Amino acid sequence: MPVDLAELTAEIAAAMAGAEDRGQVARYIPELAGVDPAQFGIAIATADGRMFAAGDADTGFSIQSISKVFALTLALGKVGDQLWERVGREPSGNAFNSIVQLEQEHGIPRNPFINAGAIVVSDVNLGGHQPRVAIGEILRFVHYLTGDDSIAIDEAVAASEGATGYRNIALANYMRAFGNVRHSPELVLGLYVHQCAIEMSCRQLALAGRYLMLDGRHPDGGRVVSPGRARRINALMLTCGHYDASGDFAFRVGIPGKSGVGGGILAIVPGRASIAVWSPGLTEAGNSRLGGQALEILARRTGWSIFSPPEEGD
Repeated sequence: MPVDLAELTAEIAAAMAGAEDRGQVARYIPELAGVDPAQFGIAIATADGRMFAAGDADTGFSIQSISKVFALTLALGKVGDQLWERVGREPSGNAFNSIVQLEQEHGIPRNPFINAGAIVVSDVNLGGHQPRVAIGEILRFVHYLTGDDSIAIDEAVAASEGATGYRNIALANYMRAFGNVRHSPELVLGLYVHQCAIEMSCRQLALAGRYLMLDGRHPDGGRVVSPGRARRINALMLTCGHYDASGDFAFRVGIPGKSGVGGGILAIVPGRASIAVWSPGLTEAGNSRLGGQALEILARRTGWSIFSPPEEGD
């Protein structure tokens, strides 16, 4: 029997509103430390063009590392599979801002969704320009995906992250020493912190992810990426999208997803839905505690795990 998504999203939002253990907000970025952890939003954009939203689905939040999905898409459009000569495609098994593996692996980050890998992706997207030009390109891409030109950067968050991002500075300079960051680390990090500071709501984020549920197509016509590239981005989201808790997310939820320390998660059900959840409180691994719980409920109730058998007629 088909699930009533309007009823289910409202039910999930109500359950999350009553949750006691909400995790801890990201305190290492001062501008995020004061975000109210009581908030929760969910939005589902379906392949047939419907939208279901509940809770704080229209409240803007800092998408942080979810931006790495869009930055990766752009970088692959610029250099194609040459990117994989500079960034790996394997889970890291370490914290998102770890420097441990870089020395052993000669400055090649494990995947594009940990900070080191995303910094290399930013180096590609910088392309010899100033950061304001490159971040303008990323914003225009997000506007194109959502049809919403109001999406912007929270400059206070960007400044806060730039002023306190000592580990990112270390990562960029270390990879520069190996020749895997080719622009000035200061310029690369300028782009990186600004893309992370893009502010979106769950509703906007669910719209932005639709091309990944539609095998690379834009819902209004045309193609964003090839079907093969869309599948590969989804594969990386499943295996690497939740840092060193990616295996646990795949085990519990079974849907490709990318989290951010702002408390958001973008999850993709190929052919069915683009889902965004947000709650600022995080687990120790840096993923939204209630967001993960909400997606686990959603996957169980809908059967949308990619490991579930297809419904009759699929």
